[in-house]
Amino acid sequence: MKNLSFLIVLTFFIITSCASQPPKIIKEVVRDTVVINKITERYESARIAKLDNYKISTSHYPAKGQDERIRFLVMHYTALDNEKSLNVLTQQEVSSHYLVPNDRTDSIFVLVDETKRSWHAGASYWKNVNNINFSSIGIEIVNFGYSTADPVSGDPDLAFTQRNFYDFPKNQIDKVAELAKDIIDRYNIEPVNVLAHSDVAPQRKHDPGPKFPWKELYTKHQIGAWYEDAQKNIFLGQFPYAEKDSTSFILSVQQDFEKYGYEIQKTGIWDTQTQKVITAFQYHFRPERYDGILDAETWAILKALILKYRS
Repeated sequence: MKNLSFLIVLTFFIITSCASQPPKIIKEVVRDTVVINKITERYESARIAKLDNYKISTSHYPAKGQDERIRFLVMHYTALDNEKSLNVLTQQEVSSHYLVPNDRTDSIFVLVDETKRSWHAGASYWKNVNNINFSSIGIEIVNFGYSTADPVSGDPDLAFTQRNFYDFPKNQIDKVAELAKDIIDRYNIEPVNVLAHSDVAPQRKHDPGPKFPWKELYTKHQIGAWYEDAQKNIFLGQFPYAEKDSTSFILSVQQDFEKYGYEIQKTGIWDTQTQKVITAFQYHFRPERYDGILDAETWAILKALILKYRS
């Protein structure tokens, strides 16, 4: 009986204690709202204000004067393995919208909402637009980048070294292709705005490098820009070999790179910054040779791309 009395008293105190606490009220404000786009007559998710005292009406949504924030798609490699890539891109002051691992799973990691700015491009430029982070989606691809070694001895400590880039496995590129195509179609991204990190930051970046299959993505999936062989061959026959080191020709080449989209100073000399722009261009469109020297092939490809996309 004593034990029973003790339990009754204990239960009473517990109930009394719980009853004395004010009820917990959880108020969740959902700002992502499904609305009907009056122009397309389709449902879409919109982030709008939620007010306590007033109604936000969507009866005139959307205004005609608008466009998508996303104008560019930028490809990167991480230069790290899967685990370190995830750690760096989620726990440090750098990020991307997506990470494509190099394992054999079907997983692609989303790390940042597409409506938000991820910190993937850094100081960057393309065709009169600075800070590409504000208007792009970034895809990081797990790949070790490159190793450096002397081409004769293989010694990485010798002064004359070259970059030896790593391949991308087919199953990884298949994932990149489907993801990129989905993004391009949804945001109507122009072919010339599907870019390498080295395109938008040629003075400091090399990713995703010459092993990234830009031509395959173009021919198989209609992703990005590529030149027409017939147009390139016409320009090949017009290369001015006798004038290739003249100030006027170098200035014209620098102007052409600027016209296509690259940030380049027009100095009239084959300086270091011009060599880096040429290297970035060769990574993308002439991966068989990426020495930063403008030969007839590189010049003809540049001319063919301008004719196709910038004329």
